[in-house]
Amino acid sequence: MSAIYTKEVTTHVGRFSLHDISVSFEVGKITGIIGPNGSGKSTLLKVLTRLLSIDKGEVRLNEKKLHEYKAKEFATTLAMLPQSKGVLPNLTVKELITYGRSPHQQLFTYRLSTDDKIAIEWAMDVTGTSKHANRMFHTLSGGEQQKARIAMALAQQTNLLLLDEPTTYLDISHQLDVMEMLDHINQNYQMTIIMVLHDLQQAAKYCHHLITMKKGAIVTTGQPKEMITAQFLQDVYGIEAKVQFEDGYPIIIPIKTIKNGRNS
Repeated sequence: MSAIYTKEVTTHVGRFSLHDISVSFEVGKITGIIGPNGSGKSTLLKVLTRLLSIDKGEVRLNEKKLHEYKAKEFATTLAMLPQSKGVLPNLTVKELITYGRSPHQQLFTYRLSTDDKIAIEWAMDVTGTSKHANRMFHTLSGGEQQKARIAMALAQQTNLLLLDEPTTYLDISHQLDVMEMLDHINQNYQMTIIMVLHDLQQAAKYCHHLITMKKGAIVTTGQPKEMITAQFLQDVYGIEAKVQFEDGYPIIIPIKTIKNGRNS
C-alpha cells in the first residue's frame, strides 16, 4: 500500500526539469532517494510537499490528490524537514519543538492544549531531547540540533515524515545517532519515512527501499542489498568501485572516477 505516489509527473525549475516521474512510497517503510548531485532528489521532495507545483501528472497522498488538501489538513498529514545551515533561532529547544504544533492550533490561539503538551513531550522523548528542553537551541552540538529539529517535525504527529539529507554537516558519530533514532521511530511507531541520502552505506543499512535519480528521472528502484553493485555505481555515479558484502550489507570501496568512458 502506498502512502504517497506520483504518476508521470513533469515539472520545470529554471533550466532543470523532472520528467515522467512515476514512483511509489510504501506505508510504514523507510525509503531513501539517492543519486548524484543535481539529479533532482530535493526537487522531488519539494513536489511531494507542495513547495513546487507540477506541469503534468499527479501526486496522491493517502489516495487523495495533493492539490485537494487544504493547508491545515496537509500539515497534519505530512511533515517535512528541509536541509538547514542558516541562522540559528534564539529559542530554547522546547520552544523550537513547540512550533511543530502550529498546524493543530486554532487561529489566534497561543495556549497549548493537553494534546499539544502530550505531543511535544512524546517528540522530545523519542528523540532524546528532553534533557535539553530548557537549553538554548544554538548552544547544542550539530547532532543534537538536528535531533531537536526532527522532534519539531515529529510534534506535528503525522504518519509521514520527509527529510532532506538529515545527516549532512554531521560527523560520523552523530550521523549514526540520527539514523539509529529514525530507524527506532520507524520500527516502533510504523512511521513512513522518506529521505534524501548521499551516503550509500547508510542507505543500504537503514532503508527498506531505494529510489535512484539521475538528470531529473528515475533510473531504478528496489531493495538496497540487491541494487547497489559495482555496475550500478559505474552507471549512476560514474565511478569504478569494489562492492563487498558483509552480513548482507554492501561495503563500497571507491577506486577512481570514470569520465566520458575513460578512467581518471
